[in-house]
Amino acid sequence: MLLAIWATDTGAYLFGKKFGKTKLSPHISPNKTIEGATGGLLLALIVGVVYSLFLPPYESLFVTIVALIVISVAGQCGDLVESAFKRYYDVKDSGRILPGHGGVLDRFDSLLFVFPLLYVVSVILGG
Repeated sequence: MLLAIWATDTGAYLFGKKFGKTKLSPHISPNKTIEGATGGLLLALIVGVVYSLFLPPYESLFVTIVALIVISVAGQCGDLVESAFKRYYDVKDSGRILPGHGGVLDRFDSLLFVFPLLYVVSVILGG
């Protein structure tokens, strides 16, 4: 799960910088693009499937791919929600512990959305 989240963040950043043109949600996070979000999802799928070849998290590749999609999309939603909170309260960082990096909440915003959804997917798909 952590690898998929990190791959999503990395892929979104790299693809967004290289190919990003269409803003995802400019009023919430002006630098995020649809191309970046798509690149993040693709890199999460690649990293997750390669990882699953060595240590499969689920018995079925289908369940693994569904879980990776949920992780990537939910992680990006968590990041957008946290950005919306910061924009609403007009703050750059969500705390003082990691100034310049968005604060501690910025490091965990994806996990707050991913954990419950991944549990639900695992229960429904029998993971």
